[in-house]
Amino acid sequence: MKTVQLEDIIGSDQEVDGGNWVSRRLIMKDDNMGYSVNDTIIRAGTETHIWYQNHLESVYCIEGEVEVETLKDNKKYRITPGTLYALDEHDEHMLRGIKDARMVCVFNPPLSGREVHDENGVYPADLD
Repeated sequence: MKTVQLEDIIGSDQEVDGGNWVSRRLIMKDDNMGYSVNDTIIRAGTETHIWYQNHLESVYCIEGEVEVETLKDNKKYRITPGTLYALDEHDEHMLRGIKDARMVCVFNPPLSGREVHDENGVYPADLD
């Protein structure tokens, strides 16, 4: 069994600051679980274009508020504590921070831990 303490991740190389967000990578590819888990802060007043062409993601909001707009149909979703959204079709979307938000994000395939969004909002398929 493995345990991970968030306090041990904060300030380490497993904490990635993307400007609009800060992702603390709790479970990564090297943990051999078949998925990865991030504790992510979305900053209020930000807008991030994201398009996970190589990953599926489920996101569970535990604090704050964001808006997700899917770009294929321009639908907007208000995400508040207790809401999970799943990007089950590699949905290209805009993520807008309404209030500082804390999210738990699960990725398949797992992230290696060093990913940042490219100019199209994409994480690479594999960095290893």
